[in-house]
Amino acid sequence: MTAAETIVIATRNRGKLKEFSSLLRPLKSEILCLADLRIETEIEETGETFAENARLKAIGYSRMTPFPVLADDSGLEVESLGGQPGIHSARYAGPGATDQDRNHKLLDELARRGGGREARFVCALALARQGVLLLEAEGHSRGVITDQPRGNNGFGYDPVFLFPDLGRTYAELSEAEKDIYSHRARAVASLLRELQ
Repeated sequence: MTAAETIVIATRNRGKLKEFSSLLRPLKSEILCLADLRIETEIEETGETFAENARLKAIGYSRMTPFPVLADDSGLEVESLGGQPGIHSARYAGPGATDQDRNHKLLDELARRGGGREARFVCALALARQGVLLLEAEGHSRGVITDQPRGNNGFGYDPVFLFPDLGRTYAELSEAEKDIYSHRARAVASLLRELQ
């Protein structure tokens, strides 16, 4: 298999890898993750935006493999929390925290502060090869934070993010529905349009 037929997703998260593999199916490429290539280096996310962090990871990891690397930085922005957790979504509840810990902290914070629960998921993508940035794309999805987690699908903040158009949280959507409506799906669709 040539380098052009393989894409490396800059993640070790198997849930995210599964989602990207489904979304990138039109490319008919082999989709790998960092763990598949035994890349253990961590690229520090020092950017101030999702796009900057995606760019840092894509360029950094693409120097470690001959394959193109697709990196994303995504997270949840809650309007009444001034856009938090934002780029700190994965670290919102501290080092070693689980998805459940982060959701619990978010719901506690919203209950304590009161105010609106309007939110949006953001996904920024960057594709790089051998240290050169090739393409970037971004996708968004608007929703509302629930009072309690709902659903068993997905990962991260999916159980507390209600998608109003369907009246269900992301964790209650099927994989096929999420592949249509999620912020990541929208970002990948934009990237695929650019690739074509």
